[in-house]
Amino acid sequence: MTADTPNESPDRQDPAQAASAPVAVIGGGSIGIAFAIVFARAGRPVRLQEPDETRRAAVPGLVAGKLADLAAYDLLDEPVDAVAARIAVVGDLAAAVAGVAYVQECAPERLDLKTALFAELDRLAPPGAVLASASSAITASSFAAGLAGRDRVLVVHPGNPPFLIPVAEVVPAPFTRPDVVAAAQAILSQAGLSPVLVHKEVEGFVFNRLQGALLREAYCLVRDGVASVEDIDTIVRDGLGLRWSVIGPFETVDLNTQGGIASHAEKMGPAYARMGAERGQNDPWTPDLVATVAAERRALLPLDRWGERVAWRDRRLMSLVRHRRSENPT
Repeated sequence: MTADTPNESPDRQDPAQAASAPVAVIGGGSIGIAFAIVFARAGRPVRLQEPDETRRAAVPGLVAGKLADLAAYDLLDEPVDAVAARIAVVGDLAAAVAGVAYVQECAPERLDLKTALFAELDRLAPPGAVLASASSAITASSFAAGLAGRDRVLVVHPGNPPFLIPVAEVVPAPFTRPDVVAAAQAILSQAGLSPVLVHKEVEGFVFNRLQGALLREAYCLVRDGVASVEDIDTIVRDGLGLRWSVIGPFETVDLNTQGGIASHAEKMGPAYARMGAERGQNDPWTPDLVATVAAERRALLPLDRWGERVAWRDRRLMSLVRHRRSENPT
């Protein structure tokens, strides 16, 4: 692959060119490899930059192994070799970002490292390129506020691995340009991901705050002798997780209660408030908050279609249960 000259693009991306331009993935760890597969599977040329020579040598074999697994489950539309051929593994940062439309940084979760790395990316990448970090908790404001090109920096935090879990949190800083956010969403969507815009910078964003809330309670239940590690995993895997793989927590309680989510909040809100108080948490479901949530749910699902949606949920769960039984026959 012939590298173009860095910084040759205009300050704004041309949508047609951006749709076919190569992308750069910075870091050859598990998330970097996964992102490279996401973009290559969608037809994009990818330059995966990894500074460590030993790791760099290992990347092609790791990519090939994951692609072979995807092919075995009919999750590739092309032969493994065709997808792998789109991924060029390089050591030089400038060569990786030359002429790209989008940079996905996947370096370790260290503020000092990301600060230094984004200073280099801002200097080397074309002015029109989006600079995205796969940070799990560190905000773009923390590492990019001092950059001349800070208005093209944002966080794109994936589920792991993104070639199987398509959700990607798009988290702009207050200084990120709206057209950069739109360009990132378009590139992610074209790659088969499901971008979700996070409206405010908060540590951990949405994914890890939700996951963290469950983990905090799980640790407390083990500490207090309420349940074992295995039992908690069983409850999530065969209960909450099974249901949440079809619908999210708001729709879950909406469909669990006749009258919908407002009825659920009235019946269960006091008990959840007491559970939170046990952990020193005081975040009541106020009438205004419940009304806001209920209004959003009713816009998505009018109550006259509630029974229809419950039946849909049950059929989806039946499909999952059937699949589990076929994969693990007793």
